[in-house]
Amino acid sequence: MTILARSRSPKFEPADFDIRDYIDGAAAFYGATANVIMQLSLPPVGYGVAESRVPSGSIMRHPVKRTRTTLTYLSVALMGTDEDRAAFRAAVDSVHRHVRSTAESPVKYNAFDRDLQLWVAACLYWGSVDVMQRLHGPTDDEIADVFYTYAHHLGTTLQVPRDMWPADRAAFDRYWSTHLPQTSIDPTIKAYFDRLLDLRMLAAPLRLPFARFHRWYTTGLLPEHLRTEMGMTWTPRDERRLNRLMRTTGTIVGRMPRPIRNFPFNVTLADMRRRQRRGKPLV
Repeated sequence: MTILARSRSPKFEPADFDIRDYIDGAAAFYGATANVIMQLSLPPVGYGVAESRVPSGSIMRHPVKRTRTTLTYLSVALMGTDEDRAAFRAAVDSVHRHVRSTAESPVKYNAFDRDLQLWVAACLYWGSVDVMQRLHGPTDDEIADVFYTYAHHLGTTLQVPRDMWPADRAAFDRYWSTHLPQTSIDPTIKAYFDRLLDLRMLAAPLRLPFARFHRWYTTGLLPEHLRTEMGMTWTPRDERRLNRLMRTTGTIVGRMPRPIRNFPFNVTLADMRRRQRRGKPLV
């Protein structure tokens, strides 16, 4: 997800901020895999996914279900009500209870670890801002500040207390610059990432035409540190091509009506509410 840049921002109080005006589903297309790599490059998060004993949550085994769950989490966190968030948090908690390290795990992890959840939320925020700038250009400080404050829902929809979210964008920058160097990618996690980058979860007719392009643009959206960890190359020419592509996409999407810009997040939010009314599992 991302928010749309505007040359002049409206004057509003945070209580009047309507996130739907700033949600852009094109970012889900471009930024998803890069964000997963950022999140999982923190070893306890990476091994929590790689060793997960919840097969239904594996993107390699159930790509459609896992993608739906992730999109639903984002739509609930950013576009849902407090009641939506509470219901989805409870559903996620029921799955996270099974995600914890064993005696054989190379690193210790627990899906209820608030520090790990804060890292996941921070990756989602950082990635959204990066994609926003590539799609729509720089955002003015007023919108950026309000969106940052609103983005705490990315953590509090899990188990992160509100006061753990860095106080402002400067505090977040300090958090990010401290924690990003702590990430690393060992051979086990790299093998998982390579399968993800090459779209191995998809059938060949869907995978083969798209995998190379997917790996290319995902490489460009990773922080340089993680590209190095993955052994990837990225040239200034690649950077120019990616920026042209994304700016063109942003220009097209920015002219569309809000319901189209909000897709697929508006659809997954409606689906979550429908499933809740019918008593179906939310994740």
